[in-house]
Amino acid sequence: MPRVLSDERRDLVKATADFCRRECGTKDQRDELTAHGQEQHNQKLYEKMAALGWLGIAVPEEYGGAGQGMTDLCLFLQETSYGLAPISGFGTTVIAAAAYEKFGTEEQKRVVLQGVVDGRVEAVSMSEPGAGSDVGALTCRAERTDGGYRVNGQKTWCSNAHIADHILLIARTGQGGSKHHGLTQFMVPANAAGLQIRGIDTMGGKDVNDLYFTDCFVPDSAVVGEPGQGWSQLMAGLNVERMMLAALMLGVAHRAFDDTLAYVREREQFGRPIGSFQAMKHRIADMATELACAQLLLDDVAAAIDAEPGRLFPREASMAKLKCTELAKHVALEGMQMMGGYGYATEYGMEALLRQTVVSTVYGGTSEIQRDIIGKSYGL
Repeated sequence: MPRVLSDERRDLVKATADFCRRECGTKDQRDELTAHGQEQHNQKLYEKMAALGWLGIAVPEEYGGAGQGMTDLCLFLQETSYGLAPISGFGTTVIAAAAYEKFGTEEQKRVVLQGVVDGRVEAVSMSEPGAGSDVGALTCRAERTDGGYRVNGQKTWCSNAHIADHILLIARTGQGGSKHHGLTQFMVPANAAGLQIRGIDTMGGKDVNDLYFTDCFVPDSAVVGEPGQGWSQLMAGLNVERMMLAALMLGVAHRAFDDTLAYVREREQFGRPIGSFQAMKHRIADMATELACAQLLLDDVAAAIDAEPGRLFPREASMAKLKCTELAKHVALEGMQMMGGYGYATEYGMEALLRQTVVSTVYGGTSEIQRDIIGKSYGL
C-alpha cells in the first residue's frame, strides 16, 4: 500500500532499514546479539542507535531529543521491529519517558529524558500476582515515613527491569473511595536497597521479571506527579503505550508476511510454486488486504495524536492496539501453516515471529480489555 511520507520521514525509514540490514540482517548476527534468542535486548546495538540520534526521536529538544511526534515514533518502531533489531528496552523506555515528561519534576525529566537520548533503558511496573488487567486491585504498598516512603510487596511481569536504570513503580499509598484512588507513581533506582529483581523464563526468552520490595526506601523526591493521582496519570499515558505496541507488532506482521511470500514463491510442490495454488494465493491476498487496513488505521490515529497532542484517544488507540496485535498473531500463524514443517524450524525464523506475536495480545492490556474499552466508548 503506497504511503505518502515527507522527504525527512522517507530518509528516516530508509536509514533505519539500512542499519538493521547491516547490523542484524542475518540469523547468525541476531543469534550472536541475542544469545541465540534468549536475550531480547542488546545494549551495544542500542547505543549505536543512540549515537545516531534515533532513540530521542520523541524526546523534547530541550533534553537533547529530536522533538518529533507519534507518527515519527511509529515509523521508527515499525522499521526496527521489521528488521528484527534486538532493542526490546526501547518500548518500555518510551512509555516511561512519556510519563516523566508529563508529570515528572525538572530533575526527573533531566535524568530520564537525557538518559533516553544517551541509550539508557527504563521500565514500568504495574502488574502483581493478583492484579493484572485489574490494575486498581494492586496491593504493593508505599507507606509514609520520615523523608519519604517505604515500599513493601511483589510486582510481576515487569519488562526490562533487569537492564533498566529506574523502575516507574505504581504502588498504593492510600485507601478510600474507589479502588483507583490512592495510587502513586515513584521513580525507583533499579539498584535500590530492598529491591530484588528476579527473571522469569518464558517462551520468548528473558525479558520479564518479578520484583520484590522489602522495606525499600524511596525519598519524597521520587514521587512522580501528585501523590494519590497515579491512576489518572496512567490513563493519560495510554495513547503512547497502545500506539507503541501497535506499531511494533505491525512491523513484525509485515516481516512475517514478506517472509511467507518469499517462501511460497520459491517452494515447489506438484511441479510448481505453492503460491500459485488458489488456496495459498487467496490467503496471501487476504493478509495483504488486512495489513493495508491496519497500516491506514495506525497512520490515521498517529496523525490525529500529532494534531492534538494534549487529547486522549482511548477508543482509537485501543482499536490500533487490538487490530495490529491480533493481525500480527494471525499472520505469523498463517505463515507457519503455509511454510509447513519449515515454519516450525528455528532455521527459518517464523517460529520466533510467532512467539513474539502471541504474547502481544496479552501485554499492554489484553485484546479483551481493548474490546471492553472500545465498547464503553460507545456508551455500552
